[in-house]
Amino acid sequence: MSDTATRRLWVAYGPVGVVGTIQKDAEGYSVHMTGKDERLGVYPSMDIAKSALHAHLKPGSDRPEFREH
Repeated sequence: MSDTATRRLWVAYGPVGVVGTIQKDAEGYSVHMTGKDERLGVYPSMDIAKSALHAHLKPGSDRPEFREH
């Protein structure tokens, strides 16, 4: 038998381009900010991950658009 891991990836787009990504895997939803080596954190739901990514943008930033890739 072999184990298969399914991963899904969403890219967050702001007015100036890509601001981060969210990846779904066995751990949960991992948030990575553009330009940072370490992940921001792992969250139990997509909505919480989106909110965490948005919270780490500059104050007053519009919510980014998330597109699945």
